[in-house]
Amino acid sequence: MKIIECPRDAMQGLSYFVDTQLKIDYLNSLLQVGFDTLDFGSFVSAKAIPQMQDTADVLAGLDWEKHPHTKLLAIVANLRGAAQAVEFAGITYIGFPLAISETFQKRNTNKTIAEALEEVKAMQDLCLQYQKNLVVYISMGFGNPYGDPFHPDIVLDFVAKLDSIGIRIIPLADTVGTAEPELIHTIFKELIPAYPHIEFGAHFHALPQQRLPKLQAAYQAGCRRFDAALKGFGGCPMAKDDLVGNIATETLVEFLQTIQNLPPQLNLSALGASLRWADKVFSPHSSTLV
Repeated sequence: MKIIECPRDAMQGLSYFVDTQLKIDYLNSLLQVGFDTLDFGSFVSAKAIPQMQDTADVLAGLDWEKHPHTKLLAIVANLRGAAQAVEFAGITYIGFPLAISETFQKRNTNKTIAEALEEVKAMQDLCLQYQKNLVVYISMGFGNPYGDPFHPDIVLDFVAKLDSIGIRIIPLADTVGTAEPELIHTIFKELIPAYPHIEFGAHFHALPQQRLPKLQAAYQAGCRRFDAALKGFGGCPMAKDDLVGNIATETLVEFLQTIQNLPPQLNLSALGASLRWADKVFSPHSSTLV
């Protein structure tokens, strides 16, 4: 069981800028919790996502060497961002969002799907050269609000393409929070046994009352990698005007406790301390306008 904590996703759409030192303090508290991976920042256009413009400075302040059990993941939107990210020793994973929706791919990375797939090939070569792991998210993996074609078979086709490139970690993203539990279960139930060499993950956005049914559907279908964010903040600012938050880490932890499958290295006391830090991070009174 792997929990991927996503403070980057939680912060990226905020209307105020979280001070760099406050980001560092918050992320260092998260490193003490024992998550498998920390999605800590992104190397993207500061104009597009101003909240992440200090990612390199934040990384310089992280105590990642003291917590080798938690690996760092940085999101990129293109090969240029990947070329920046691979230069940092502390980063293990480079994440790239590949959308099933043509509309969203253009909005999110200013590329067509075909162009994005070529970028993935180039990024995979770069990651292999620098001994990094490329994580490719299938954005709009359960449908989209733009009227672009969607069917579970399209997801299977995308996974087949990524498999041929050598991608071995593929989270499916419910980018706008519209996935129904039945569809979630159907897709994971088909993918996981078909590709035993690929680690599939679930990156859900959901309203509070939708969180548990989505988690249950993915878990029952065999998914054992889940993205979450403390207090359920976040959402993609490139998707829709109304952001639907991430699965709250607290909800995920409670669910895993219920089924007795909580990662043994998770420090619940440290998690409580991080929740208190989150109160400071997600308060506009302690930050500045973007």
